[in-house]
Amino acid sequence: MADPQMQQGSPFWRFSLRFYRRPGAADACIALQDGCGVDVNILLFLLWLATARRRVPVAAAQEICAKAAGWREDVVTPLRTLRRRLKDGSTLVERGAAELFRTRIKAAELESERLQQEAMFVLAEGLATENAATTEAAARANIAAYEQVLARTFAPQPVDVLLSALLADETS
Repeated sequence: MADPQMQQGSPFWRFSLRFYRRPGAADACIALQDGCGVDVNILLFLLWLATARRRVPVAAAQEICAKAAGWREDVVTPLRTLRRRLKDGSTLVERGAAELFRTRIKAAELESERLQQEAMFVLAEGLATENAATTEAAARANIAAYEQVLARTFAPQPVDVLLSALLADETS
């Protein structure tokens, strides 16, 4: 039986749910998020575009980042921060009650990410992209564009894990 979450939402959201479950993908995304300031939703968006061999120029990557910034800073990041703080429990609230609350926060965080991805999916149609020869070429170019926007070099190991996970479909 199909996962009901997989049947809902845009093709981008469904891609993200599948991709994130691939071996090593979640850990690689979190490593880039925590170590390099990556917005995982933007990273996944760039990888999803790469599956259609769409290369995102730096200016378009900057546009995506600018449009996502407010939602990420006002909604997604505060929910993530709260969820992470609650992971160790509370000195006031009973552990079981705090964990139940944390579970609710986690669901709200996931919904905030889904809403961000649905909004980004709408951006995809009008986004100025260029054709790439391969999915891998598009993915590498998109990651490089995102590095330029953030003015950071991403750790190579998690990037390699993500590229391997992305290209696994093409080789199987």
